[in-house]
Amino acid sequence: MNAIYLFLVVLIPCIGGALTPLIPWKKRGHMLVYLESLVAVNSVLVWILLFHRPPEMFTLVNFTGNLAIAFQMDGLGMIFAGLVSFLWPLATLYAFEYMTKEKHEKTFFMFYTITYGVTLGIALADNFLTMYCFYELLTLVTMPLVMHTLTREAILASRKYLYYSIGGAAFAFIGMIFVITYGETSNFMLGGALDASRLAEGRNLFLLIYVFSFFGFGVKAAVCPFNAWLPEAGVAPTPVTALLHAVAVVKSGAFAIMRLTFYCFGADFLRGTWAQYLVMAVTMVTIVYGCGMALRETHLKRRLAFSTISNLSYILFGVTIMTPFGLTAALCHMVFHAFMKICSFFCAGAIMHQTNRHYIHQLDGMARKMPKVFAMFAVSAFALMGVPGLCGFISKWNLAEAAIASGNRLAYFGIGALLISALLTAMYMLSIVIRAYFPKADFDYGTIADVKDPSWMMLAPLAIFVIGMIGFGVCSVPFTELFAAVAQGSF
Repeated sequence: MNAIYLFLVVLIPCIGGALTPLIPWKKRGHMLVYLESLVAVNSVLVWILLFHRPPEMFTLVNFTGNLAIAFQMDGLGMIFAGLVSFLWPLATLYAFEYMTKEKHEKTFFMFYTITYGVTLGIALADNFLTMYCFYELLTLVTMPLVMHTLTREAILASRKYLYYSIGGAAFAFIGMIFVITYGETSNFMLGGALDASRLAEGRNLFLLIYVFSFFGFGVKAAVCPFNAWLPEAGVAPTPVTALLHAVAVVKSGAFAIMRLTFYCFGADFLRGTWAQYLVMAVTMVTIVYGCGMALRETHLKRRLAFSTISNLSYILFGVTIMTPFGLTAALCHMVFHAFMKICSFFCAGAIMHQTNRHYIHQLDGMARKMPKVFAMFAVSAFALMGVPGLCGFISKWNLAEAAIASGNRLAYFGIGALLISALLTAMYMLSIVIRAYFPKADFDYGTIADVKDPSWMMLAPLAIFVIGMIGFGVCSVPFTELFAAVAQGSF
């Protein structure tokens, strides 16, 4: 296919989303058909590109020298773009029913759809400058979604999100300047783009810049101590928080760190240095911290948010191992976690939409009234715990195996962090499931007499996510082989 389609799949959701509040819709149904058709058609175009990858890049703007806004689809970009394009139409369908109880629908869906295009811009970026520009745009288009309800809590949460994101982007900007200045090429290149002849000039300075950039992009990936914004963002409507916590924002942060580590600085340059040990230690601390905070949290969405903090550092732990096997495991968890977490968040959103209950102690006996939702929530809980037969087990096993294969002694402690996390995850997820299925003997079901499962628009995406979690769990080999080929540069 012509390389211009790489830009078109980014542009179509942005323009189509911007037109949403400008079109005089006669019926709400017409708008919903337009939005679902828009994202579905764009996703089809993305998947056509995945199977007919353009061999060349598309340059939109060439400023000067090696500064350009350009797009290309390499192996890593294909994984992220494929994930985003698969999940977005399902998330949009889910949002249709959820937003029936919310105001300012047109504005919401405008930013929601634009975010799709911006996220694809990050996935398909050919160089650091392009990725950075869309990374900043992602902050600007998601902030209105966080503050959508315009409550005091939402406004404060969006302000915190903006402050953290701008601060992180400032540190990432330092890394971009160094990569552009000292890089042999402006394009992402597996193995690193830095000029090897100039690295000896100030090795520790380059390592320090890498650490700055890691934490800069790590803000969106919610690494300690820059994760306070993520639980607060849970005040947004659930379709937003699900994409914030499972696909768009947090995965963009993890994806950018993959680019930074393997395609800019290079794993060979970083491996065995103090910079590697520092960032790896931070990911291990974040893994345990996120689970510990989730266990003590009583608000349903906030508990899942702290779970996200922990699981994102699973991905970053794989990255900081800085081997092809480590990157393979990181990609595995990036994809599998997206299905697990978007399912659990959408189940939480369905519960809140149907019952207006937000706290875990209010969920007693709910499984009898919402059997479909809680059955699918239970599957996502077991997957997050790492139960064999589900996708979470596969990605966690690969992470542990990559840590052992690396020979890095610090990485062995990471295996301990994974085991502690698995135990804590079982405690904070099963406590929800047990309450819903096994209430106290004297529980009065009359208090939830009117509760029922939502319509097919919510249930259909959840069912697809469950099929994905089971499918990845029992047929993981083709996917892990694909991730391994990407990590080794053979795909």
